[in-house]
Amino acid sequence: MASSESRILLKNVQIFQGKHLILKDVNLDIHSGEFVYMIGKTGSGKSSLLKTLYADIPLKDGEGMVTDMSLVNLRKNDVPFLRRKLGIVFQDFQLLSDRSVHDNLFFVLKATGWDSKKKMDERIEEVLDMVGLKTKGHKFPHELSGGEQQRVVIARALLNRPQLILADEPTGNLDPETSEEIIRLLINISRTGTAMLVATHDYEILKKYPSRTIVVEDSTVKEKSL
Repeated sequence: MASSESRILLKNVQIFQGKHLILKDVNLDIHSGEFVYMIGKTGSGKSSLLKTLYADIPLKDGEGMVTDMSLVNLRKNDVPFLRRKLGIVFQDFQLLSDRSVHDNLFFVLKATGWDSKKKMDERIEEVLDMVGLKTKGHKFPHELSGGEQQRVVIARALLNRPQLILADEPTGNLDPETSEEIIRLLINISRTGTAMLVATHDYEILKKYPSRTIVVEDSTVKEKSL
């Protein structure tokens, strides 16, 4: 694949929390349409790597590019533009409990600069259809199962047609059957061209749906042979 298709490109990156070195000599290249697992023990640095990718931790040492934006010397004003090109899926759903599914998604579109209600409603219908929730837009989060709430989170991540989705333990709070449904959904989304990096502890999922896997251990990021 051509380097222009890289959605994550890190070269000789050192990741720090304050003055503490978390990860060293990180080299990573993930292209459009790739589905990549990231595994590692709690505290190994997976979350720090994800936070660096969405610019919550500044990159001070090495070269880094996410989508088509450099992470080196990224100005605070540019962080929102970077995040609009990303979809982020967290383990805890972070849905607004006092709004319907539709209004949760509407809120995000408005916050990211959409101004046509007709186009916003159309996009919300599209993403809900993509995640199998076309008829659930009027429901409130507490009326949905855990799996359905996670599908709403994925729909939210898809709203601005991201080039890359970062998923941090997206099945962590779900039962095994629902976890499989969510992973299959993420795999199908990656096949449309969206790069996908999924941090997980669920080794059963890895066995059942094998894909490229990187391992975070001993302060390094390595490729795991399947």
